[in-house]
Amino acid sequence: MALTRILFVEDDKLQAKLTKDYLEKNGYEIIHVENGASAIKVAKTQPVDLIILDLVLPDMDGNEVSRWLKIDEDTKAIPIIMLTAKGTTMDKVTGLKAGADDYLAKPYNEIELNARIYASLRTKALQDELKKKNRELEEVLTQLKTLSITDPLTEIFNRRHFWSVLENEFARSVRFKTPIACLMIDADHFKNINDEYGHHAGDIVLKEIAKIIKNCLREVDTAARWGGEEFIVLLHGTDKEHALTAASRILSEISVHTFTGIQRKITVSIGIASVPGPAIDTPEKLIEVSDSALYAAKANGRNRVEIAE
Repeated sequence: MALTRILFVEDDKLQAKLTKDYLEKNGYEIIHVENGASAIKVAKTQPVDLIILDLVLPDMDGNEVSRWLKIDEDTKAIPIIMLTAKGTTMDKVTGLKAGADDYLAKPYNEIELNARIYASLRTKALQDELKKKNRELEEVLTQLKTLSITDPLTEIFNRRHFWSVLENEFARSVRFKTPIACLMIDADHFKNINDEYGHHAGDIVLKEIAKIIKNCLREVDTAARWGGEEFIVLLHGTDKEHALTAASRILSEISVHTFTGIQRKITVSIGIASVPGPAIDTPEKLIEVSDSALYAAKANGRNRVEIAE
């Protein structure tokens, strides 16, 4: 195991040697410096487990050093034991307010110093373990949140999350008079794919369609699996003309794509609806109108885009 590394800041050479020798005999690795500037430099550039800091130093007092270390992101977690010949209550309060974790008056008993070092390191270990557990918990919560908004097959957003985004964006569109467009997308003759190649092959097709759709969009846009072989896209800040451009790109990319394990071309039909518009006054209506445009695309021969008037 690596030795515990202690930064010892003490300008009294005799006191420094005695304490350093004692601590090294007790198994610590000691880095000794004689002033505050050197202490800050070492703490920021070398791994340090604990700092023993004299209050009275030739360039700045220990309280100032402590304040600098505690506001720095790289050094703020290092425990500090302050040493001083000033033992009044106010001196201790000032030191603790400056960030010291413990306070030991000079002349000090080396056995007591060792005990305080052990206590500070134990407290830091518990704090580090708590931080680790909190990070792990945050990661689990993030994973759970991701799962709750993601379609498990295609790994794009699910229907529930799309509704949440749509409701927010529709309200924003109404308030600021900014356009949004909705694309309803359906794989053509998908039942034939499942019947001919099996459901596993059909699942792969859906995954690849989802990936193509996502790759054709901007990062600000939202794509989701609506259900079965249907997908839905919300284009933020996009009017009908630009929505047609995005839809045509999706249509083209899917029609020329070679799908894994499928010896046939696969196409989609797309319906577009957008706001602002007098006929669409709710998020539900936007979905309904884009769905009607999709059915028109199906009725007019598939592998095409229809825009709701």
